[in-house]
Amino acid sequence: LCRCRCRCRALLSRPPGAPRALRGFAAGPEMHFGFQTVTEAERREKIYQVFENVAKKYDVMNDSMTLGVHRLWKDILVHKMNPTPGTLLLDVAGGTGDIAFRFINYVRAAREQQLQRKLKHHQDLSWQEIFDSYQEDKFHSLGDSQAVVCDINREMLKVGKQKAQHLGYSEGLSWVLGNAEELPFDDDKFDVYTIAFGIRNVTRIDLALQEAYRVLKPGGRFLCLEFSHVTNPLVSRLYDLYSFQVIPVLGEVIAGDWNSYQYLVESIRRFPPQEELKEMIEDAGFFKVDYENLNFGIVAIHSGFKL
Repeated sequence: LCRCRCRCRALLSRPPGAPRALRGFAAGPEMHFGFQTVTEAERREKIYQVFENVAKKYDVMNDSMTLGVHRLWKDILVHKMNPTPGTLLLDVAGGTGDIAFRFINYVRAAREQQLQRKLKHHQDLSWQEIFDSYQEDKFHSLGDSQAVVCDINREMLKVGKQKAQHLGYSEGLSWVLGNAEELPFDDDKFDVYTIAFGIRNVTRIDLALQEAYRVLKPGGRFLCLEFSHVTNPLVSRLYDLYSFQVIPVLGEVIAGDWNSYQYLVESIRRFPPQEELKEMIEDAGFFKVDYENLNFGIVAIHSGFKL
């Protein structure tokens, strides 16, 4: 635990600070907030307020809106990542911890498989030696792996920490207040950068992608899970009907907040399609960029490498 904490302190070499305008940026040009036209500063403030409002009901609403399918999408993301013991993950806009928890579970399972393979190759071990091996693995189940959850919103982080405590996650996990467009970490720190359902809500996607590239080690991987553009015309019509007629109503009934979920639906329609986002990721410097559509493109996973 001590080594884990020391490592986290070493990573956080730049102070996180509270949400603020980026250095050198004023109100900025006109941008979209859903279907509204706002300034850059207004968009940043409005999005912060959206997640301040929905934080406590965020997980419940995700289950309600997607009928629980978001859990499968996140499982696919982590399986695509395929982390090994020793992997250092930065999960941006991951306030409630879903990706980080899955990462920890995946690495623990990988460590368990490693131990079982080791014991199979040493058939002459005594019962005590086998017991001691399992006890050692129990206390070091993640090896040097670490998941750092970074989110701009204090309320989202607060919910994530409470959830981690309730579910029993403590080892290899830290929580950092920080802006995706100006990350509070040094260069070349992380093996993997993930952002799940978060890049759509940053003010400047290009800056967030540049920051992702900066903090990854050479050879590091970028993974983005995000709502995208449906490829099937019939599914697209049904999806639009569900999005605009049902999701805001669920937001009002479950979270007491129609407007935040109306924004969510509108923001998905304003988000760049798969090929355009792929080009933006390549423009940030990533190589071998590709994407995988899930459920006819309702969501897509984009992947790239820093070489």
